[in-house]
Amino acid sequence: MEPIGGSGAAMTSHEVTNNTPATSRYVRQMRYAPIGTAGQQSLGSRSAVVVGLGALGAVIASHLVRAGIGRIRLIDRDIVEYSNLHRQMLYTEEDAEHLVPKAEAAAIHLRAANSEPIIEPVVTELSAFNAERLLADADIIMDGTDNFSARYLINEVSVKHGIPWVYGGAVGGSGMCTSIIPGTTACFRCLFPAPPAAGAVDTCETAGVISPIVDIIGSLQAAEALKLLTGNAGAVNTGLTQVDVWHSQWLNIKTTQSRRSDCPVCAKRSFETLENTDSHTAAASLCGRHTVQITPPQPLQSPLSQIASRLSHIGQIESTRYLMRISLADRECTFILFPDGRALIQGTDDPVAAQRIYNDLIGT
Repeated sequence: MEPIGGSGAAMTSHEVTNNTPATSRYVRQMRYAPIGTAGQQSLGSRSAVVVGLGALGAVIASHLVRAGIGRIRLIDRDIVEYSNLHRQMLYTEEDAEHLVPKAEAAAIHLRAANSEPIIEPVVTELSAFNAERLLADADIIMDGTDNFSARYLINEVSVKHGIPWVYGGAVGGSGMCTSIIPGTTACFRCLFPAPPAAGAVDTCETAGVISPIVDIIGSLQAAEALKLLTGNAGAVNTGLTQVDVWHSQWLNIKTTQSRRSDCPVCAKRSFETLENTDSHTAAASLCGRHTVQITPPQPLQSPLSQIASRLSHIGQIESTRYLMRISLADRECTFILFPDGRALIQGTDDPVAAQRIYNDLIGT
């Protein structure tokens, strides 16, 4: 796994020997017989990508970094907000106050917990343009996302490149997860041939979410990753585990017969989501956020500092090395712009209105 956007040598991982500080750090983990010294050494030489550093991703990344993963890439498009803090355990009020992107904030806090793993934050949205570049060099892909579009992308990269991934989702007081191993298990498209219709399922906006279910599902996902990365693939749970923490219910659904001979992805090896790279600006309302994200087809041609200077007469501007924020009092919204050209328009759920604001400030 090489740093994204860099031209340096591939990242190196730490090793565990009997004479290094790592021995004392991981000693209790190494005493667990299925891992042992060999498993710990394997973990320290392996790489993972966590897609989405919200509630699930924060739990997963914490476990993997503290356990001694060699290299980890953290991908998230968003910034830390106060509404995240009740369930996204990596972050602090200071992160929210300073508009720190989740990937960057997660990397800072995880490095403070364990300085040995190589941690690479990537502030972007997973898309057909970048999915293979960001995911295909990992030993395992971890799902911390909240939407089917990203999961279909992950699934296609997984099948195309033979990389296992661990799916997870949580809402309200319940959640589910499963491990997907190309060539062995049903793929995600086998299990979920089509995304649910809009309004057909609960979301964090309609049903809320409590932090214990997030911890449980994220921890189950991390446990599956540890099995795969320490040479214990035979222990992987290939069933679909469902948990309702509020009603104390736990169910594991066997999926051994769920592989579909007509699956467009794992059977026919058609990667339509990955290949859908038509250039267009995408506007998406973010669940429960009163926010619309605008994703342009091409990155910005001007630095944020130059754009901030041009827009300084419109409203009060805050700039950090991660983003630029401008309060638009006349439109009762806030415009947040990232270096890659993505923008969050806070204060509206209307994609058309958000697109109009983006066009007015940045251009079409």
